[in-house]
Amino acid sequence: MPGPLDRLMRAPTRVRAGVIVAVAVVIALISVVLVATSGSSGTQVTAYFGETIGVYPGSTVDILGVRVGKIVSVQPEGKQVKVTMTVDGGIPIPANADAVVVAESVVADRYIQLTPAYTSGPKMTSGAVIPATRTATPLEIDDLYSSLNKIANDLGPNGANKNGALSDVLNVGAANLNGNGKNLGNMIASLGAATRTLSNSRGNLFATVNNLQKFTTTLADDDGQVRLAQQQLAQVTGFLAGDRQNLAGALHTLSVALGQVQSFIGSNRTLIKSNVSKLASITKVLVTERASLAQAINVLPLAVDNVLGAYDPQTRTLDARGDLRELTPGVYPAGDTSAAGSSAAGAGNLFCTTPPGQSHSAALGSLCQAERSAARQELVAVSPARQASLPPLPLPATGTVYGSAPAGKGR
Repeated sequence: MPGPLDRLMRAPTRVRAGVIVAVAVVIALISVVLVATSGSSGTQVTAYFGETIGVYPGSTVDILGVRVGKIVSVQPEGKQVKVTMTVDGGIPIPANADAVVVAESVVADRYIQLTPAYTSGPKMTSGAVIPATRTATPLEIDDLYSSLNKIANDLGPNGANKNGALSDVLNVGAANLNGNGKNLGNMIASLGAATRTLSNSRGNLFATVNNLQKFTTTLADDDGQVRLAQQQLAQVTGFLAGDRQNLAGALHTLSVALGQVQSFIGSNRTLIKSNVSKLASITKVLVTERASLAQAINVLPLAVDNVLGAYDPQTRTLDARGDLRELTPGVYPAGDTSAAGSSAAGAGNLFCTTPPGQSHSAALGSLCQAERSAARQELVAVSPARQASLPPLPLPATGTVYGSAPAGKGR
């Protein structure tokens, strides 16, 4: 049985030519469709908006104000609007891009802008969905009018100003600002200067905040020690609170004592001033003789120990060994101080005897001068009348009391 191709070959030439032309036309149409399909390929994106006023199929899709695609369909779905758009192939879109409805003017159609522009990272693939949390629409004029109308009603005679409260606020504000324009201007200028000062000192301000942060961090790290300090402070305050009556009594007594001190100072101001002046002179003497005082303090314990050792409790006397030659008349004449009279004055004194061929400047001569100086300070008996004018002795006197010769007299 002959097939279609055999019947076509046996058909007349005109028929065969028509069939070939029809096949060529079909092949051309298929090629055009394929080319058109390949040329229109791009990234299909679906976005959900709360409303899409002024957005229609065929509206443009822009990135940074440049048209990159168009809207394919706008379909309401419940409380949202599903917008399907196509972005030209080869234009990358960030995977986390947002979709925003943009109004060029009040009356013009709107378009959708994808933001931000792609720089790096993952790209949005075809079929991606932008949820309503990443879309935005411009505020409508009706919404703006509604908001203004609501504010006016809330502040009007049926709202906050129903009893004249808002009017009172405006009147009081006007009264307070009346005549204070210059002061208000000065305040604003001063505030600007303060702002500039803070701006110029922002480094110090930030350093202070940084140091405060370090301080708080240190307190946080030493939280245990801080808590311990707080507990101890609480214990101290509790102790003071428990003894508040005694503390109040002590403060009252202190106030009375301070009042008495004030009265005493007021009554004896002149005497106190005199005593302070004398004390200043005494203090000056002590400062001048501080070396002697230091030496006396060092020697005084030894002297007291010697006195205690010399005291005889049986006889109630101080036992001491003195230079009995000082009591021998004629051995150390007190009146002769010249070097020329050294031989006569040194009669009986071995130190004052000049050996042959030596002078008194020799070593023995210096001892002679020491003996002669001691002779001028020889002890003499002190009469009872003179004892009465002298400072009292530390122990009762036993027998004759000896002392230095009075000034300007001999023995």
